[in-house]
Amino acid sequence: MKSMTLKEISGLKINKNPLSYIDVKTPEIKKNEVLVQVNACAVCHTELDEIEGRIKPIKLPVIPGHQIIGRVIETGSEVKKLKKGDRVGIGWINSACGKCEYCRSGFENLCPEFIATGKDVDGGYAEYTKINENYAALIPENFSDEEASPLLCAGAVGYRALKLTNIKDKMNLGFLGFGASNHLVLKMAKAIYPDLKLFVFARSEIERKLAIELGAYWCGDIQEIPAEKLNAIIDTTPVWMPIVEVLKNLKPNGRLVINNIRKEEFDKNYLINIDYPRDLWMEKEIKSVANVTFNNIKEVLEITSNHDIKPTMQIFNLDEANIALNEIKNKKIFGAKVLRIS
Repeated sequence: MKSMTLKEISGLKINKNPLSYIDVKTPEIKKNEVLVQVNACAVCHTELDEIEGRIKPIKLPVIPGHQIIGRVIETGSEVKKLKKGDRVGIGWINSACGKCEYCRSGFENLCPEFIATGKDVDGGYAEYTKINENYAALIPENFSDEEASPLLCAGAVGYRALKLTNIKDKMNLGFLGFGASNHLVLKMAKAIYPDLKLFVFARSEIERKLAIELGAYWCGDIQEIPAEKLNAIIDTTPVWMPIVEVLKNLKPNGRLVINNIRKEEFDKNYLINIDYPRDLWMEKEIKSVANVTFNNIKEVLEITSNHDIKPTMQIFNLDEANIALNEIKNKKIFGAKVLRIS
C-alpha cells in the first residue's frame, strides 16, 4: 500500500520533506481487529511534535496520522460490533489497558499503557490501517469523509478542553490561537451555550477574520487586552509566550486550559515574566489536557452531528502531506488541513 512514512526524527528545524512517499506492507489484522481502507486523514500539529522530536518514545519507522475516516473491509474472527462496509473513525486513542484505576474510572486517556495512533502504532497517512474494534467509532452519515476527519482529534480534544474550562452560559470564553481545534470548539461552544461571549486571540489576520465570520464577540492579537475579563481561555498555540500574555485577562477563579501534547522550546530572547498578583492570584488556575478518551470521540461526533457543525478545511492528496505539514509549521493555517486518500 502507499504511505507517507516517518523514517527518522528531523530535529527542531523540520526539513521540507520529513515524510517519505513509499510502499509498505498492508497491515495484517488480529482476531479482535478490523482492517480499514482509509478515505481521509486530517493533519495535526502533533505530527510536527513527532517529526521534530518533542514526543518520545516513538516507533520508527512510523506512519503518522490519528484523525482517520475509512471503511471496514475485513474483520477478525472475534469481531462482533462492526461489519464490512461500516464507516468508522480512528482517533489518537488506539488502545488502553482497561484495568488500571484510570481506565476503570473513565479516564483511559491517563492510562500508563495508553497507545497512540500514528505514534506507537501506524496511523492514517496510508491507504489502509487497522484498529481494535472497541476503539473504532461509527461516523454519522451527514458528514463527508473529509468533514468528519478533523472531528477525531481537533474536535475531540477541543471538546475535552471545553469541558475542562467549567464554562457556563452567559460567561466569557477565550480562544488563544484559532486553527483546526479552536475554530471547531468555538462552533461547539456557540451551539451548546448560545449566550456565551467568545473572545479570540490570534496573531494571524486571516484567523481573526475567520473568527469574526464564525461569530466571535471580540478578536485581537495575542498581546491585546479586551475590555472584559474572561472566565476561561483555551490555548492551542504551540509555544509558551502566548499563555503568559493572556493570563492577565482571566477573572478571579478563571481557568486557562492548555490543549497541547507538547510546547516548543522557549524563545531564549523572550523573558518569561509571570506576575503573581496580576496573573495567578485570586484562585486562577492552569490546567492541561492529556489525550482523549474514546467517549470524547463519540460525544463530539454526536454533538457536531446534532448541530450540523462542520470544519473549515483545506484538502490535500496523500503525497502532499509534507506540504500540509510545512504550512502548519509556517503558520499558514485556515481551519483544518485534511488528506484525501481514497
